Amino acid sequence: MNIYGDFEPTLHEILDNLMTRINDLNTDYQNQYHESLFEHLNGRIKSQDSMKQKCQKKNLPLTPYSALRENRDSIGIRIVCNFIDDIYTCIDLLEQMSDIQVIKKKDYITNAKANGYRSYHLILAKTVDGPDVDGNRPGLFYVEVQLRTIAIDTWASLEHEMKYKHNIKNPELIGKELKRVADELASCDVSMQTIRQLIREEN
Repeated sequence: MNIYGDFEPTLHEILDNLMTRINDLNTDYQNQYHESLFEHLNGRIKSQDSMKQKCQKKNLPLTPYSALRENRDSIGIRIVCNFIDDIYTCIDLLEQMSDIQVIKKKDYITNAKANGYRSYHLILAKTVDGPDVDGNRPGLFYVEVQLRTIAIDTWASLEHEMKYKHNIKNPELIGKELKRVADELASCDVSMQTIRQLIREEN
């Protein structure tokens, strides 16, 4: 059974559309300011197995409604920026899209998670011409967007690699060290932001 029902092609269309438009935002920004808005852009449709596991973990029936309404991350986009300020610029530009509504924000940059993770998470509601799982036309689909700096993206990737592929005998010590490194990287991000601002003021 396809957990996304007949809506999987629509998910891919939405992802392709948003990836193209976000890349276009970067091109326009480069042309105007001679700087990149972001360094990396990645997108994915959550695999059916992962979505089924998530539904089961939340005691939800394995239905398209559970996958597309109860959960809001069937479509995921990650934007990796050079500087902290670029993250907020990206958010401003996303909010200006006429067919996008930001329905949830979680600012883990200002308020880091307990493990030191810093990122900005958005849930977007994207309007499409076709029907959605509720039978509405135009339809509505959810998109999760994560925005990080390069430093924190590297930390998050390595943290996942180390913690989830090994049996850790001293998790408290490892967790403490990982948080220390995350805090140091966050401090570096702030320093780099300050340096860029100084350069801009000189010019």
